[in-house]
This record gives sequence, structure tokens and C-alpha cells, in this order.
Amino acid sequence: MQEKSVYIHIPFCKKICSYCDFCKFIYNSKWVDDYLIALKKEIEDHYQWETIKTLYIGGGTPSSLDEKQLNNLFQMLKIFKLASNYEFTFECNLNDINDKLINVLVKNGVNRLSIGIESFDLDNLQFMNRTASFEEAQKKIKLCKEIGLNNINIDLIYALPNESIEVLKKDLDYFIKLDISHISTYSLMIENHTMLSYQNIKPIDEDLDAKMYELICNTLKKKGFIHYEISNFAREGFESKHNLVYWNNEEYYGFGLGASGYLNNVRYTNTQNLNDYLKGKTILEEEHLSQKETMDYEIMLGLRKIKGINLEKFYEKYHVQLQEEYPIDNLIKEKKLIIKNGNIFINPDKLYIMNEILVKLL
Repeated sequence: MQEKSVYIHIPFCKKICSYCDFCKFIYNSKWVDDYLIALKKEIEDHYQWETIKTLYIGGGTPSSLDEKQLNNLFQMLKIFKLASNYEFTFECNLNDINDKLINVLVKNGVNRLSIGIESFDLDNLQFMNRTASFEEAQKKIKLCKEIGLNNINIDLIYALPNESIEVLKKDLDYFIKLDISHISTYSLMIENHTMLSYQNIKPIDEDLDAKMYELICNTLKKKGFIHYEISNFAREGFESKHNLVYWNNEEYYGFGLGASGYLNNVRYTNTQNLNDYLKGKTILEEEHLSQKETMDYEIMLGLRKIKGINLEKFYEKYHVQLQEEYPIDNLIKEKKLIIKNGNIFINPDKLYIMNEILVKLL
């Protein structure tokens, strides 16, 4: 039986960030308790006893739960049969980190932390409705390491309106000084139904966005980070195993409100309606994939990786040659795609126009 991965969504937050379009609610203790009962039932009804190689608790803000609720959550996760070299990631807010929380996480097998910091610039933080300070981050990351959590990711959001290259440079300097093993970077997207969309905020100039992306890539590479996926940078050996499951188009469970999963060639999305979820009406929609659709996902996700897609593995999986199935010749002539050492990947200079390349391919 093939190993699988698990994503679990905790849709509660102490406050809502202005850019966030994930499924979330302001924390309410009674709702959390009810939600955990429904989550346990969903897991027990659907988990098929495979070995789990990666487990990821995201949100929302999982660290908004109190100690009793966290222990309840971890208790229900004991159902999973974990691989010997499993990766178990827990998302948390900087402000929630204290020795009590970290001890609960370590005791329950969490071995990777993902901290949403986003920026240390006061204007940026105010714009995003967040708080963070470099001093607090230094102190809390030191605490995590002392207790035994060394595999730490932090998120950076850039390309905010009125943000300058100088502000981004400062943020990058601070992030590097924190001495962590993984950095995820996201250019601000103005999504529908977020506070920003209602304020009619417009995205920044595309050229400036591209310059910022280039600055991030160059700065982090110089500091010894490996750029392994379009938005992600890691110290050697610290690439996110869980996210690689998505980009390698492998199957995974998605449990919880608004979560997505991919099992037995079906991609599914759970309801975002809390009342429906509490009544056990979990899955909202299912997409049964043809081989061509599965291959399209493989291309779309695989080309996010800097190493791209291995042509031999693609053939083993689908019994067709990628280069015969997709119109790659012109893109190779234009040096947008490169074939080297048995892999096809986007020219590093052209990563910024990845969407344009994918449109031509698919």
C-alpha cells in the first residue's frame, strides 16, 4: 500500500489578516470543541490505514486553540500510522509561541514549525492587520530550538502597495539573521472576499514585483538557501517534504473545513459551511480525473519545482512521452523551457512568467 500524506485544516484565528482568503472564523471556544468532534468523525470515516509520511496542520491559526483543545486534537491524530522518517508540520503565529505550546507540540511528535511572520516593517504589518517584532521572533525561535524544534519555516509576504525595494531588503536581512532552515515567500495577491478587495486595493506594478522576486532569489541563494520551488527556499536537507507531495502530484488526504484532498485519482474539496460540516456533510465537490487531466496537473505542479519534471518518471507513470504530448518545441527554442540531465524545467530567468508558459503548454 502506497504511503500517503495528510493535511488538516483548523479554521480558527484570534484576528483576521487583511489579505487572507482561506476558510477561517474568529476563535470561539464552543465552535472549536464542536469542530474537533466533527473532524474526528471525518478522519475515522475516511482514513484507510495507509502509512503516513507527512502530516501538516494548517489554518486558520492552529496555535489559537487552548491547551486542552490541542491535546484533544493530537489525541485524535494518534489514529495515523506514521512512517519512521515522518515530517509533522504545525502552523503557528509568532505571538502564540511560548514554552507551554512548544512542549505540547514536541511531546506529540511535531518536528517542523511554520511561523507566519510576513514582515517586520511596521507599515506592512499594519496594512496586513498583523503584529511582529524582530526581537520577539529572535527570542521565540531561540526558545523553539532549546526545546528541540530546529526545523523551522517562516513566511514572508512582499509586493505590498507602497512597499519599496529598501523595505524588502531590510525584511530579508532580518529573516536571514533569524537563522532558520526554510523561508516561504509570497507576492501579495488581492483575493476576492478579503478585507483588501473591499478596500479596492490595487496590486503593485508588475516590473517592481519582478525586481522584488529577483532580489529575494539572489539574496537567499547568496546566503546558502537552495531555491527548490518557485516560492520556497531551504537549507540543504530542509525542503518541505509535505509540500513536495503536492508538487510531485502525489495523493494526500485533506481533512477539515475547506480542505482539499487527492485520492484514487479524485480531487475533492470540503465544504466551507461550518453548520454543514458539523452535521457530517463534508465533501462539497469531486473532480474525477482522466489520464490527460492527471498529466496536466503533473505539468502544472511539477514545473513549480526548480528541477522541474523527470521525463523518465513521467513516462513510467503515464506510458506517454511528455515531449510528444505537450507543445514544448517553441518554448525550448525561446529558452523558456530547458531539457537537461533527463529533466524538463522552466529557465530560472523565466520563472517570473511561469503562468504565461503554462498557458502555452496546457
